[in-house]
Amino acid sequence: MTAAPFPATLAPVKRISLVRRYFRRPVGVAALAVFVVVVALAALAPLLAPFDPNHVDFALTHAAPGNGHPLGGDTAGRDLFSRLLYGAQTTLYGAVITCVAGLLLGVPAGVTAGYLGGATDRICSWISDALQSVPVIIVLLVVAAGTGQNFTVLMIALGVFFAPGYYRITRARALAVRKEPYIDAARVAGVTTPRILRTHMMRAVYAPIIVQTALTAGIAIGLQAGLQFLGIGSAYTPSWGQMMLDGFQNILTYPLILLWPSIALGVTIAALAFIGSTLADLVSVRVEQPTRRARARVREALVAPVGLPDRGPSGQHAHSAEECALRVENLRVGYSAPAGVKEVVRGVSLDAAPGEVLGIVGESGSGKTQTIFAVLGLLPAGGTAAADGIWVDGREVGGLPPKERAALLGRSIGYVPQEPMTNLDPCYPIERQLVEPLRHVHGLSKAAARARAREVLVRVGITDPDRVLSCYPHQISGGMAQRVLIAGAVAGRPSLLVADEPTTALDVTVQAEVLELLRELRQEYGMALVIVTHNFGVVADICDRVAVMKDGRIVETGPVERIFRQPEDPYTAELISASLDDADGRDELDDRWTRDHPAPDRSPARTGGEETGR
Repeated sequence: MTAAPFPATLAPVKRISLVRRYFRRPVGVAALAVFVVVVALAALAPLLAPFDPNHVDFALTHAAPGNGHPLGGDTAGRDLFSRLLYGAQTTLYGAVITCVAGLLLGVPAGVTAGYLGGATDRICSWISDALQSVPVIIVLLVVAAGTGQNFTVLMIALGVFFAPGYYRITRARALAVRKEPYIDAARVAGVTTPRILRTHMMRAVYAPIIVQTALTAGIAIGLQAGLQFLGIGSAYTPSWGQMMLDGFQNILTYPLILLWPSIALGVTIAALAFIGSTLADLVSVRVEQPTRRARARVREALVAPVGLPDRGPSGQHAHSAEECALRVENLRVGYSAPAGVKEVVRGVSLDAAPGEVLGIVGESGSGKTQTIFAVLGLLPAGGTAAADGIWVDGREVGGLPPKERAALLGRSIGYVPQEPMTNLDPCYPIERQLVEPLRHVHGLSKAAARARAREVLVRVGITDPDRVLSCYPHQISGGMAQRVLIAGAVAGRPSLLVADEPTTALDVTVQAEVLELLRELRQEYGMALVIVTHNFGVVADICDRVAVMKDGRIVETGPVERIFRQPEDPYTAELISASLDDADGRDELDDRWTRDHPAPDRSPARTGGEETGR
């Protein structure tokens, strides 16, 4: 059976840019719109202001709004609306100067210190800590007095005190990425340190810098207004802080003077705060959560008639639903894409009986892991699954609410993930990571849970369980970490154990030990074992039946002996020839097939003088 290609209308999934994701957030869009209006009013102040901001008309003193003066006049007889517009220019200019100063000082220092470490990191961190310990307002007052209240110099000085914020963020990010393989590859390729800092490291920190700049701008505007409120700055230069000072001095006689700049300042700072919080949310969550409409569109596409469900070449399940530890009927998995819906699993049906080992094999991207995640209810954000039925231990679970579905994990279903060292929490010892599920999921006491954890560690072949229980993940080997994960998966004695690439990150010797352990546990507990792998050697070594996947479909399924001896699909034959040249278990399969299927008599008398071959 040949898998059909994806429909032409389903474009490949594209990474959604930060800008497009931002414009899906109504609060962020509203805040950005407000800030753009403020910037536009400031830029167009010479055209929009009806009067010169410093023009004095004594008849306008404490004038109420009207007569060509939309907001009235201040205590000196100047038009409030004109001063508000020109004050926006001053306020935004000061915020820009502050942010630029903080960026130029903090970002290069943070990236360099995080990348180089050592003395450079210690010196830069000491300077950053020293700046944070200095009282900002006092220093700014001294700078204002020493520079004749020069506004630009004052804002640059303020930016210096914001540099430690940029420094801490960029240093932390640089520390996180400096050991990444692509950085090591650049070093090996001979790329110089300045170029690595400029290209690789700076690119890694731009997202948190954008967030920090939005938040810094809002804080800078507030501090700037506070300094002007204290009388720092020229009275000739219109600013919101100066207007607030004038209004505060006359709050009892004419409070409107204080109202307008307070509203402008509050709205601008709030807009920047919402912009910053929205950006922070988008940066911290790399995968955009799909909207309810997008999920509905995916579900409609999945439940639409797409042909008969895929059950392999025979078109039948090997077992009935009642006798199955796992049965999946016509499973489809899809994701929302810019051009429609992308299906990654299309009509998959499979089953596994108690005590049986089912292998799901296929190349990367074939949909095997997505199939298992759909069964476990652990699809990534944006994934939607639909099926005619999913049965676990004879019980239909596909239609259960998410909470009841999740309750199966650790009880009826055990799961062994791939890459063991990344699936153990480095912050906690092994004992806590094994005991906590037993206490909260199975209701055991602390002593009973620890005894169970110790028991299963011994069962999975760990000879010194007490030492391992007290260790942190980095203190044990990869093979031992995989045994710990298997112990955690079988501690609840599930009826179904799912192992996703359980030997990928292990060397050959440890792989054989882990497979032998899984075989023994399956026999001991009588549970069904489903192994997801791309390695036919694993299939040959441990599986009873195998389902071969390609492009989201099962192209062939059947007993392992038959699949290896007589693959019906060319893709299966290609996988076997590519991965099983000297795999363990091949000779045993050949001997078993020869014993169970004796060769036909090919003597000349039976063949009419011709010898035929397969």
